[in-house]
Amino acid sequence: MARALALALLLAATGLAGAASAQDFYRGKTISIVVGNTAGGGFDANARLLSRHLGRHIPGAPAIIVVNMPGAAGLTSMHYIENQAAKDGTILEHFNFGLILDSKLRPERVRLDFADYAWIGSIGSDVSVCYVWYKIPERGIAALRRRGTLNFGETAAGSSNDINTRIAKQIFGLDIRQINGYPGSAEQRLAIERGELDGSCGAWGSLPAEWIEGKKVAPFLKALPVLQPGLPADVPYAADIAPTPKDRAAIRFLTESGEVGRPFIASSAVPPDRLRLLRQGFDATVKDPAFLAEAAKLHLPVSPKNATEAERIVAEIFAAPDDIVEAGRKLISD
Repeated sequence: MARALALALLLAATGLAGAASAQDFYRGKTISIVVGNTAGGGFDANARLLSRHLGRHIPGAPAIIVVNMPGAAGLTSMHYIENQAAKDGTILEHFNFGLILDSKLRPERVRLDFADYAWIGSIGSDVSVCYVWYKIPERGIAALRRRGTLNFGETAAGSSNDINTRIAKQIFGLDIRQINGYPGSAEQRLAIERGELDGSCGAWGSLPAEWIEGKKVAPFLKALPVLQPGLPADVPYAADIAPTPKDRAAIRFLTESGEVGRPFIASSAVPPDRLRLLRQGFDATVKDPAFLAEAAKLHLPVSPKNATEAERIVAEIFAAPDDIVEAGRKLISD
């Protein structure tokens, strides 16, 4: 009995010491949020919003900085997290959620298993909306189909921007010419204002407030059945107006990753006690009144998912039936 009691006390002391160590780890440290996109876009804006509030909710109040590492639709930053970054809990990754789907559809290109990462959570869903600039007189899918060729920008193959544009082209029959070479949504917006592009399929929450308030865009299709501030309620959800049941199923599969549209992850090698603090800090931050007030001021929608909810959505994507996956694969390869 005495020996068992001594062992129990030793284990308890070790656990308390580990907890204390985790509580102290972040004191004086800096956490870097690596963003796989250029500065000025929606992913960058959400990462910087989080960076201004997260430190208050992690013991030790670490400094938080944002590091932009664009390239290959976010693959460059993901490879950095996987192969080079510290695994001690001081590096988080904020990436284009389209990579989740692309890793299922094109595993030979995206050699990543998103179930192998430590999920921190998501700030909100990404409601991708296809729209044209206000100088285009036609409104609605039928009128735009009759208009003829529209020039839309593309950040990279497999991105959510690319996938939603392909849905508009191949399922709804719009004649859209996808123009490559835009590193991020900020650059696409400038091209639209200059008249180089007619529109885009991008996150509604990433559009400038002056565009929405000034009615400078005319949305005609959305990728999730979710209301957004400033988005007209009559903009159709793509799956609701799909021509066939097979198209409907393919759209739902192709757009489901948008539910974790603003995701944050860490290496699975981060010690469990530090990972717990990061997750708790994230969950507290997205409920913080100061965080929510700034998000509203910046017109950044907040509909948070915790780590468990994000992992469930990813698991559902990877459990999709083979015929639906093949339909989605055909859509993005045509």
